[in-house]
Amino acid sequence: MNTLIGLLIIAVGSLGQSSSYVPIKKVKNWAWESFWLVQGIFAWLVFPYLGALLAVPEGHTLGEIIASGDGAAWKALFFGVLWGVGGLTFGLSMRYLGVALGQSIALGTCSAFGTLIPAMLAGTNLFEGKGLILLISVSVAIAGIAVIGFAGSLRAQNMTDAQKKAAVKDFALGKGLLVALLAGVMSACFSLGIEAAAPIREAAIAMGTEALYAGLPAILIITVGGFMTNAVYCLFQNVKNKTLKDYFGVPANVFINNILFTALAGILWYSQFFGLELGKSFLTPGTVMMAFSWSILMSLNITFSNVWGIILKEWKGVKPATIGVLVLGMGILIFSLIIPNLF
Repeated sequence: MNTLIGLLIIAVGSLGQSSSYVPIKKVKNWAWESFWLVQGIFAWLVFPYLGALLAVPEGHTLGEIIASGDGAAWKALFFGVLWGVGGLTFGLSMRYLGVALGQSIALGTCSAFGTLIPAMLAGTNLFEGKGLILLISVSVAIAGIAVIGFAGSLRAQNMTDAQKKAAVKDFALGKGLLVALLAGVMSACFSLGIEAAAPIREAAIAMGTEALYAGLPAILIITVGGFMTNAVYCLFQNVKNKTLKDYFGVPANVFINNILFTALAGILWYSQFFGLELGKSFLTPGTVMMAFSWSILMSLNITFSNVWGIILKEWKGVKPATIGVLVLGMGILIFSLIIPNLF
């Protein structure tokens, strides 16, 4: 029962993340770098900080918890900076491929690297016992992602240039695939950051923090690192493209509209890792399900993002067979989530 509760919490967070790019479509008169930076303030600073405060027990401070990990905070911050490259290119993959295909490729790559690398670093043998089950589960997930990617290529073949531009304004399959793959590899550093910050979680519990919230300070450290990377790039683009005026040179009603929708996007994005940490507290430590939790989150993100892709008509105009391939890929992804419970 606890496992089911944990999975449901992770799924709710995943649904939030997959929905986070919908409010961005309501942002008006801002360049890409402007709204990406502002939503990042909410997604990577404001809401992670508020979440981390839930982990502070009476008589202690957030600073004490972060400093108690014997250097773990610096490691987590380093992985956060690397993850920031993934977050940055992840946003670009949405720009070039759309919500459905962009998230599928980027999150799929992130799922594989973010699940297997920590397991290998922990000394897990991927060719026997629970390591083999983990490897099989990830392989099935990758197969589902490959099928979804194939559906994306079929979509590109079936749609006219005008249809592609109508669905995704800056659609560019080749450039988008390269960016999405890079995003996936670098985004896996978030998972490595969570592993590196394990001493902080343990120290928080020792201070009296509930296990339910103990992982949230680590999330804040990693997202701060990611924000640093994205802020440097976005401000550089603001200067280069002369878009600094976006923050102050729009009418008040437009500015308020943009702040509200970027804030909504930010909290929806953060909900995936808030849900992941809360959900993991219901899973049994040391089990395949716990080791597979990162891949579960990524697979659910892909599934929900493709549902949004259909709702947003990114697949409008394609043949029914292409939609069938897409649904098949989503089905394989869902099956990969069941595998750890079969053994």
